[in-house]
Amino acid sequence: MKHRGRHRRRRRGRALRAALTGAALALTGAATLITTSQATVADDPGTLKPLTSAAETDALRLTEHRVPEPWLDRLSASMGEPVGVDAVLDSADRTLRKAGDCTAGEREALPVSPAATRAYCWDDADTEGWRPGAVTTSGDADEDGLWGTHRVILSAWSRDDGTPGGGLARVSFVDADDPDRLGYTSALLTVPVDGGHDYRGLASPVSGMVWYQDKLLVTTAAGDRDALYVYDVERIQRATTAANAVGRVPGGWAANGHRYVLPAVASYRLPDTDGAARPGAISLDRGTAPDSLVASERVTADADRPTRLWRYALGTSTDPERTGLPVTDAAGGVNAAEAYETGAAEVGGVLSYRPPGRAHSEWYLGRAAGGQDGRGTLWRQDTEGARAAECGADQSQQCWSGSAGSLSYSERTGEVWSQSENMLFSLPLSSITDALD
Repeated sequence: MKHRGRHRRRRRGRALRAALTGAALALTGAATLITTSQATVADDPGTLKPLTSAAETDALRLTEHRVPEPWLDRLSASMGEPVGVDAVLDSADRTLRKAGDCTAGEREALPVSPAATRAYCWDDADTEGWRPGAVTTSGDADEDGLWGTHRVILSAWSRDDGTPGGGLARVSFVDADDPDRLGYTSALLTVPVDGGHDYRGLASPVSGMVWYQDKLLVTTAAGDRDALYVYDVERIQRATTAANAVGRVPGGWAANGHRYVLPAVASYRLPDTDGAARPGAISLDRGTAPDSLVASERVTADADRPTRLWRYALGTSTDPERTGLPVTDAAGGVNAAEAYETGAAEVGGVLSYRPPGRAHSEWYLGRAAGGQDGRGTLWRQDTEGARAAECGADQSQQCWSGSAGSLSYSERTGEVWSQSENMLFSLPLSSITDALD
């Protein structure tokens, strides 16, 4: 992405926003109005404060635990040979609706400024009872933006039946080759148990997800010391029965009615300390050497403490057993390569991007509306200050999607993808930088 003069970026940003007014993606008049209560200036998070002491960075350390290979082999032997992403896409049985076919209520979830340039809504029947989570794409998986010959979007969803350990999580594989018709199907996220003789559902929402090389890294919520689970997209298993159960059942293997199962191949555990930082939102940064996994924690607005942002180095090893995994030390520990504190709370999405010629990265934070109704805020922050996008005649900073979902940047296309409620949407990173200049 080429950075040009500030005034030229502002003109181009205004032109883009004006062009979208009245288009199919545009929100209804009611949705674009910023009420007096929403128009208050959001709290400025200030500058990023580097964290450098051992006490501060030790709280960010994770410990790797690999699922034993015999467990995975035992599952494959019982369930059948694993399939790849192509097989899943070929069996897509659902279709996303284009923005023009979404309801006005659904489109209210889209950001006002910067505005989405592409947007879709999910099949209502397929998502009933499920909550949307993180998004990642084949732009994360490979620098050319493709997985094999396909452009792919992955969207996480979760469901909680109200019982301890009764939640489920799944990932929808979206065939994005044709922007006018996005077909998809889903795979249930599971964890092998009993030596690979069975599996359980991943009982957690997925607020962060990154597809890097052949691995899918997903975050988990409080209640599980394993803060990060890893899945291998070359180890997708077919369910053999449509039963609503999960795991081994009489007559085969069930995945709550889904066709496919992804068994975890590794997990990363939090340190056993009160101050341990749980990754909430994550994303990939290809601007570092090596590539890095960027993370932020979710701190509520009333917690009265800073939010931590950090990154882990991702492996460049040619060892096929370690492709796509974070770099570990001799003890299996994953240490933060860089860390900061920010005054921003309710961070639901994070990106780190280093513009060409710059010495340091810029951090983009999607801040959710929190417990209040209304929209979230999109911030760009570094060690020198912070800037938020503005919208409306009163220059409100509450212009982003209210739920402030995860952010995924594809360097190949220059697009940033996110998800808010029932809407999946994208916009150029250049329009984000325009809105923040």
